[in-house]
Amino acid sequence: MPQPPRPPASPPARALDGILVADFSRVLAGPLAAATLADLGAEVIKVERPDTGDDTRAWGPPFGPDGTAAYFDAANRSKRGLALDLGDPADAAAARELARRADVLIENFRPGALTRFGLDHTATRAANPRLVHCTITGFGSGAGASLPGYDFVVQAVGGLMSITGEPGGPALKAGVALVDVLTAKDATTGILAALRHRDRTGRGQLVEVNLLSSLLGSLVNQASGHLATGRDPGPMGNRHPSIAPYETLACRDGRPLAVAAGNDRQFRALATALGAPELADDPRFARNQDRVQNRTDLIKALEERLASDTPENWTSRLLAASVPCGPVNTLSQALQLAGRLGLGPVTPVGEGRIPQVTSPLRLSDTPVTPPTAPPRLDEHGTALRTWLSGPADHPLPPEM
Repeated sequence: MPQPPRPPASPPARALDGILVADFSRVLAGPLAAATLADLGAEVIKVERPDTGDDTRAWGPPFGPDGTAAYFDAANRSKRGLALDLGDPADAAAARELARRADVLIENFRPGALTRFGLDHTATRAANPRLVHCTITGFGSGAGASLPGYDFVVQAVGGLMSITGEPGGPALKAGVALVDVLTAKDATTGILAALRHRDRTGRGQLVEVNLLSSLLGSLVNQASGHLATGRDPGPMGNRHPSIAPYETLACRDGRPLAVAAGNDRQFRALATALGAPELADDPRFARNQDRVQNRTDLIKALEERLASDTPENWTSRLLAASVPCGPVNTLSQALQLAGRLGLGPVTPVGEGRIPQVTSPLRLSDTPVTPPTAPPRLDEHGTALRTWLSGPADHPLPPEM
């Protein structure tokens, strides 16, 4: 008996379907948090200054084929663009109306700067008690309120540079704006927790994060070690302060191999794969604490054996022995590796636009939203201003 035709499949639900985010933030931490919410299905409206927009629109080279700054594109996927001059009464009114309709507002203005526009938390909560208002600062809203928050400076004053680099060498920053990225993740976590609280109570709240606290919270074992001993840790290059071998080791022609033997079983497997099982029974190396105390002798013994082959060949042999390791890849090699592993690391967003790094989130029932190209300045401004000037119960216009 013929089966009736099936109705067309509806698109899968997204975790944040129906959530509207007003993104008033600039540069990296706030925009990246908003982009993550967009990945999860939220509608995000990015509000920028007219004429210049977000500072990162000018942070180049490199620029994409269409002239957009790669930096801006990295944190502004899947948003709608709206340019508003908060010094203009009409635009400020539109911004307040957006805050009144939004579920989440993200901003990284200096504390107190939004009060004169009626966009501070006190004002937005009075107009919209369900609003989750996330404010991101460099050093909090107290004694550090007047200090400008830039990732590079926070890496310096927050202690990260003091433990990065080689012993005796200059203090070094991480190779990416790591503090901004960590703060974005903290902001996203706080926003999601506040939305869950709102589900139960109907009330929004203020979510505050700052770059310095996010960095200090991310120093984990280094901070804990300092609190336990009172001593300041210093730079150790690629070595780990509490595990050995957990560092890069020189192979043939001095080329590095990253080896992470995190326990005694893995070290025994490493020694055996290197053809020197006796190293695992040597009293200097038998236990992890012994290896840490005798690191110089340990590394010399390992590198003598590793010098016979390339990092690539050793990687194959050591992984077969269940020893965590890998060559030191370039970024292009890292993306190629992720592709070979089926992780789909890059997603195209349109001809002439810079592809996006794929969201790392995988949700079985509420998959992330495929990214769209970051908005051009005020790209959706006309339609959004019309929507904001109309009845509040009208839905957001379809994607333009």
